[in-house]
Amino acid sequence: MRLLFTGGSGKAGKHVIPYLLEQGHRVLNVDLTPLNHPGVDNLTVDITDSGQVFDAMTSYAGLDELEPGNGVPKFDAVVHFAAIPRILLKPDNETFRVNAVGTYNVIEAAVKLGIRKIIIASSETTYGICFSDGQTDPHSLPLEEDYDVDPMDSYGLSKVVNEKTARAFQRRSGFDIYALRIGNVIEPHEYAELFPYYFEHPEVRRRNAFCYIDARDLGQIVDLCLQKDGLGFQVFNAGNDHNGAIIPTKELAERFFPGVPITRELGEHEALFSNKKIRDVLGFNEQHNWRKYVNG
Repeated sequence: MRLLFTGGSGKAGKHVIPYLLEQGHRVLNVDLTPLNHPGVDNLTVDITDSGQVFDAMTSYAGLDELEPGNGVPKFDAVVHFAAIPRILLKPDNETFRVNAVGTYNVIEAAVKLGIRKIIIASSETTYGICFSDGQTDPHSLPLEEDYDVDPMDSYGLSKVVNEKTARAFQRRSGFDIYALRIGNVIEPHEYAELFPYYFEHPEVRRRNAFCYIDARDLGQIVDLCLQKDGLGFQVFNAGNDHNGAIIPTKELAERFFPGVPITRELGEHEALFSNKKIRDVLGFNEQHNWRKYVNG
């Protein structure tokens, strides 16, 4: 597929794009910073400028596309990851503006240009625990896609708005628009750097509900979304199978979320940030469990 990928130079994107290239896709990375990786085309674009976004989606990906003389090829899909990645990097109003307006611009352009597959990055922060003021309990566990998401921060709120934007454009167009609630992204080198400390101090992972997503497994999830047609608007948790903790799930919930209702039986180490839907619907098969890289 010929893909336009926004934000491919970020922490997640720089691992997802190589995975997509390995699957045979062509990728134009639309970002403020180029991604220096073999085979990646780059275009510098401000996603908060709708004119730039429309222009990027009707652009050649590289000079080689001039050769056939048939005009600009059409993109088969758009993957939208570009965003201010968390609170406290920009003022709150700027975080919300960039993330909400940027996502509106990307989805609007894709729909109006007839690109029928759109994948956007939402976030585990929509569940309202990660960036809450004070220690907040979830309404129930595990965290699943039908949860009444209720963040109190500008970043999580922008992601909830983006899901609503995606749903609105899907109703208008009938296209497939999938929102990935991406867990805490872990790069390959971070297992050795971070996880031993997490295991000694599990309380530092409470705000993430102990979730993680290996950046390479996230690439698989994006590719599975590209392959799966006809689902309309969907939200998927994008997380790994198990918690990023050595404590069994039942004990983890009792210790850090006492009194929170458990809505179904959970496996011994099954993630409290559930990835059951991507396994059942998309056929996700985890390749990078933390146990491959850290001695628990």
